[in-house]
Amino acid sequence: MRLQKFMAHAGVASRRKCEEIIEAGRVKVNGETVTEQGVQVDENDKVTVDGKLLRIPKSNHYILLNKPRGVVSTADDNKGRKTVLDIVPVAKGRRLYPVGRLDMDSSGLLLLTDDGELTQRLLHPKYELEKTYRVTVKGVIDEDTAKKLSSGVQLKDGMTAPATFKILEHRNAKTRLECTIHEGRNRQIRRMFEAVGAEVVELERIQMGPLKLGQLGKGEYRPLREKEIRMLKSWK
Repeated sequence: MRLQKFMAHAGVASRRKCEEIIEAGRVKVNGETVTEQGVQVDENDKVTVDGKLLRIPKSNHYILLNKPRGVVSTADDNKGRKTVLDIVPVAKGRRLYPVGRLDMDSSGLLLLTDDGELTQRLLHPKYELEKTYRVTVKGVIDEDTAKKLSSGVQLKDGMTAPATFKILEHRNAKTRLECTIHEGRNRQIRRMFEAVGAEVVELERIQMGPLKLGQLGKGEYRPLREKEIRMLKSWK
């Protein structure tokens, strides 16, 4: 098995991030520092990162979390803010990482796993993992604006890909919509509405690929079902 794949299976990070860690000289195999990519290792080799011995878990863990607002979607935070791992006790002592992110002011579905290979696959642009959100914005979004958002709008980092923006209701000078996108740009939904002069006041992710939030309450979590894991691994 290639070293970066071994590291990903051990829950260090995505395979691409593992390659960066190798290049930085932080990895040793049987006591020797390795900086080359593609070195072959097996379970009999002693692999360490920053002096910590790696072991491939007997089985990976997959946790579906309903992230509440005010919590950051990272494994740790240098500003001392509450992270998703702080509200998932089962994550203690395990190298679980969020697949994708939700900004601090957003809530909803977030997958936590130590399966680095699956993480890399799900985040790769070519798989176009669909993500669906319920969004509330200030003001009235009309059908023409919804169509414009669906067709794509110009952001600083380029034109957004075709998406689906469906108006659910207008109430109290606000509009609720259901939005489905395939990209994973930083704060993309918020920036798309900003591009048409609207401000997001509430954003919740309700689906990611085959995973649905369902009736899971804010801050609640559950392990993925075997069927869900199979569907994720076969996602194309």
